[in-house]
Amino acid sequence: MADIQSVTRAQNIRYDRKTEALYIIDQSLLPNEEREIRLQTAEEMYDAIRSLRVRGAPAIGICAGYCMYVLAKSIRGEDQQVFLKKLSDYGEYLNSSRPTAVNLNWAIRLMLRTALENADCTRGQMLDALYEKAAAIHQDDIAKCRAISEYGLTLVEGGDGILTHCNAGPLATSWYGTALGPILLGTERGLKFRVFSDETRPLLQGARLTSYELQRAGVDVTLICDNMASIVMKNGWVQACFVGCDRVAANGDTANKIGTSGVAILARHYGIPFYVLGPTSTVDPDCPDGEHIPIELRDPEEIKTMWYQRPMALPEVKCYNPAFDVTDHELISGIVTEKGICRPPYTKSLAALSLKKA
Repeated sequence: MADIQSVTRAQNIRYDRKTEALYIIDQSLLPNEEREIRLQTAEEMYDAIRSLRVRGAPAIGICAGYCMYVLAKSIRGEDQQVFLKKLSDYGEYLNSSRPTAVNLNWAIRLMLRTALENADCTRGQMLDALYEKAAAIHQDDIAKCRAISEYGLTLVEGGDGILTHCNAGPLATSWYGTALGPILLGTERGLKFRVFSDETRPLLQGARLTSYELQRAGVDVTLICDNMASIVMKNGWVQACFVGCDRVAANGDTANKIGTSGVAILARHYGIPFYVLGPTSTVDPDCPDGEHIPIELRDPEEIKTMWYQRPMALPEVKCYNPAFDVTDHELISGIVTEKGICRPPYTKSLAALSLKKA
């Protein structure tokens, strides 16, 4: 039967209080090798986020919280102003690693605010407060993922076909995941789904991570190339599309892994509901629309050479390699958060989230 527990409770990020050490599963090695690495320096943390050793907006936020605690412990000296300035510099440095995922900035700001609120405390008390905040970010995401999974499960029925793009499962979050959460929770309750996992070029998160998580959980998963989504939908095999998100603008425009907007356009053409699933920490009320979401550009070699023994294009060929695209709010059937399912018009339903209790 499905190995749901090992999948949903895998500790992709863990802080060991006994040894005072931060560990992550190096996702760049999956699915062929499952290895933990320790993050100790700001440079190691920056590289882990930038190189996708830790990835997924919620997971990046969780990792950033613990990173800020580890970096705070490394700051020596008694002067609090010097301490706060150095911690702020560390936060700015980490935040520059990936500009699109809003959870990174969100978690760093929470940690810096905690430091400011405890500026008059002893160093030990300050560090305790920072650890408690990092752990709270982690626990909060676990609760949010469960709630998102429950709400998302109301949108599908047993036997449905679900198409997903990129990876928004336990590896990208803390527990069940966001886009994969309803699938794993439903499977845990005995429901059967047929999932089509886009490979997600050029970094293959759907192939390496989503199909890996679902296969291990006993879910009926079929891996497809990104350009096969249309025929799968046309065949009537898909009843819903579930995707995660890295930033949701105030009007509902959503940034997610490159290729997501194409899935949404296809879904609209074939009359298939397209849902975005993510925690409210991913909603950026200060960003009015998708035009204001910064899009990360990555190394062209990810397209030309990364997965090949020999280059698949001439060295002089130019490449355009954005990590994300923005799906227009008009293509989104609903945005599933831990506080409920938002429906159009999103300027009203997303704004109303702040009025609800967590």
